[in-house]
Amino acid sequence: MQVLDVRTIVPRERHPLIFSTFDALQPGESFELVNDHDPKPLFYQFSFERSNTFTWDYLEQGPEVWRVRIGKRVA
Repeated sequence: MQVLDVRTIVPRERHPLIFSTFDALQPGESFELVNDHDPKPLFYQFSFERSNTFTWDYLEQGPEVWRVRIGKRVA
């Protein structure tokens, strides 16, 4: 599984990078997002922009690091 660590990425570039990584996935594939805060706003953005096409599973929830497995649903 691909790991996308955005902790060193400029904040304004994080979401576009995360969405482009998601869009490149094949159905059934996933990647692991590593972040320095709870990416809950990203979850809401996914819910709005990619409704019913993604899975979201927390693997680690702080307090220093958050890791989320984001997958593309099989149609």
